[in-house]
Amino acid sequence: MLLKLTGSSGAGKTTLAFAVTDRPDGVVVHGFDEVGVPDPPIPPRWRNRMTGVWVHRALECQARGTDLLLSGNSPLGEVLAAPSLNGIAACLIDVADHDWRDRLAARDGGRWDHTATDAFCGWAAWHRRHARDPRFRPEAIIDRSWPEMA
Repeated sequence: MLLKLTGSSGAGKTTLAFAVTDRPDGVVVHGFDEVGVPDPPIPPRWRNRMTGVWVHRALECQARGTDLLLSGNSPLGEVLAAPSLNGIAACLIDVADHDWRDRLAARDGGRWDHTATDAFCGWAAWHRRHARDPRFRPEAIIDRSWPEMA
């Protein structure tokens, strides 16, 4: 099974995921960005393709009887568009917008300007709506997406 922690950058997904690494038996924990992140900012096509890579890894784990707990900002809709799994559970990790700004400033020491932090807050707002209704504004994950996404 793929256990997915999703949300915008700075919500605490990776911190939560790695806080439980020694607790659940039969679960491996990974962070989406372990595969590297392109610079400049991530185009949707790259995120879509890497979601497919992680789903493939989850399938490999599943074949060995292990679950994969993955933290990252790929929304549930992108995971569902990748090859099918026997099971998936998703959890949106979210914080108030003013906390996003504080967390990003503390974590990345001025790396993000006001426009960038606004974009993170916008992505968080989209995640909130998408978690309630995966059909909300599908263009956010469909436009410029990886052609192999369903």
